[in-house]
Amino acid sequence: MLEYDKRMEELNYEIVVANFNFNTNITAENQAYLVSLVVFLFVSLLKIICLFSVFKLDVTKKLNREQKEIWKKAIRYDYKHFEDPLLRRLFEKISVLGIPALDEEDSVLFTSITTELSKTYDQASICLAGKCGLDLDPDLYRLMAHSRDYEELKEIWIKWREQAGRPNRQRYIDYIRLGNKAAIANGFQTLDDLWLFPWETPDFKQQVETIWEELKPYYQKLHAYVRMRLREFYGSERMPEDGTIPAHILGNMWSQSWGNIYDLVAPYPNRKSLDVTETMIAQNYTAMDMFRLSEKFFTDLALIPMPESFWRYSMFTKPTDRKVACHATAWDFYNRKDFRVKMCTSVTMKDLITVHHEMGHIQYYLQYKDQPVAFREGANPGFHEAVGDLLALSVSTPNHLKKINLLSSENDSLAYDPEIMLNYQLKMALDKLAFLPFGYLMDAYRWDLFSGKVSAAKMNEHWWWYRINYQGISPPIIRNETDFDAGAKFHIPAGVEYIRYFVSFIIQFQFHKSLCNIAQPNIPLYQCDIDGNHEAGEHLAKMLRLGSSVRWPEAMKLMTGAETMSAQPLIEYFGPLFQWLDEQIVNETIGWRANISDYIAVASS
Repeated sequence: MLEYDKRMEELNYEIVVANFNFNTNITAENQAYLVSLVVFLFVSLLKIICLFSVFKLDVTKKLNREQKEIWKKAIRYDYKHFEDPLLRRLFEKISVLGIPALDEEDSVLFTSITTELSKTYDQASICLAGKCGLDLDPDLYRLMAHSRDYEELKEIWIKWREQAGRPNRQRYIDYIRLGNKAAIANGFQTLDDLWLFPWETPDFKQQVETIWEELKPYYQKLHAYVRMRLREFYGSERMPEDGTIPAHILGNMWSQSWGNIYDLVAPYPNRKSLDVTETMIAQNYTAMDMFRLSEKFFTDLALIPMPESFWRYSMFTKPTDRKVACHATAWDFYNRKDFRVKMCTSVTMKDLITVHHEMGHIQYYLQYKDQPVAFREGANPGFHEAVGDLLALSVSTPNHLKKINLLSSENDSLAYDPEIMLNYQLKMALDKLAFLPFGYLMDAYRWDLFSGKVSAAKMNEHWWWYRINYQGISPPIIRNETDFDAGAKFHIPAGVEYIRYFVSFIIQFQFHKSLCNIAQPNIPLYQCDIDGNHEAGEHLAKMLRLGSSVRWPEAMKLMTGAETMSAQPLIEYFGPLFQWLDEQIVNETIGWRANISDYIAVASS
């Protein structure tokens, strides 16, 4: 086991370094090195598994096919009857090789396809009003967030999909084909089964669908209220009669969160804003200040400070001399000392929350760094995403913003003012509750493609079937099957499964309630700030240190006292808002009645 673990650290370190270098300097040379390294990793990983297996087979044969056969024999070992539970768990985790189970030719091809998918997305830019080279981050993010020009937003929305989505359509079809071959090589039927393996929950799809159905009525209330306010702003002629909301006017390129249109829908717009962006700018905040502030939150909970390598090697701001992948990510280099973030940080409250989210990933890495490599991951993929957001629930409270001098303390009762708190709750709901159907459909859509439930010929139609039926949004112009609108979202070309975010948005409120029961048990959940409570920090750390060495229900029980996911803490958190929304939408139709054929042009046969 020690030999396996040591070699896995070495290989993971090399592949992560190459990946980080490519993402922070997108060049043909870095791309070529990354592809060649994956070939090396493919060969070496087979050797590692053979070294660890009881067969002790000769691994000197050079042909990939023979090495693959050795691997197949190794994973047939009956690990389920091992007496040592840790060894049994380790074999269980490495029993699925994933994409490297492809033969060498397909492995190289798959890596080439995924690299081109990401490269096309990362390098996409558009022209607008005679100005070209407008990147997604920060240019288009900023325009989608702040422009209130209906036609300008429509143009941006269309052009981004032309540049980032449409060119990748055929590549994604090839991605599905090879991904399904990899799934079969790992003993699964299709790629969705392979993706769901880390969840270790046979009825996982049904569980998340059930949770969504429980939350759907609350989302529909928010949707009805936002639609009503947008109708007031843009006029009835801009709003579809079927009750959907045009996708381009919700303040976000993908309509996944609606916080950027808070100014249009605020319950009490004349009351103090809880967006502290202007204050941060006035106080001359820098990206580094934001990361230092986030680190202090962790250390005040008696959690682990960032290592020196984090500050030396991370990319905190967007370079001006090269192309980079700006999507914020956290990196574990598998040597127990090198942990980094990559982020094109802007001085905004939104990015301050993102900073806490990414450093939450780093904190998780730090806590489980001494586990075997196979266990250096979240208890399930949603756990990792939940940790940073969990802490942000405290960071974004009015009391905490006052504590760190980002919100004026001239009104000491600010946190208890019902109008201020409704403003705060709606702003949170625009990010948290509005996100849930998108967080669910991103993978529900891909599961359908991977399983063959929907053919590639209807890829875009099916995307809009989900967007319309689950989110209640509609495209600003007719779409067709030359488009690949799903591919205009980072996680699709990057091959990153997304249901983790849906799960994280559920369980972060379960975690928050658990820690608040320790730190501030006598105040409403939406006002709780766990900052500085060492007992709460240690309770969290106990769960983080486990990594995936136990199944996630066991980690969940340690954290919350229950083994299952529950929507009830989220519903409790937004209780005051839901009551207020009921009063506001008495004359509104709840829901929508859209027909997919109104938005998708069907090609003639």
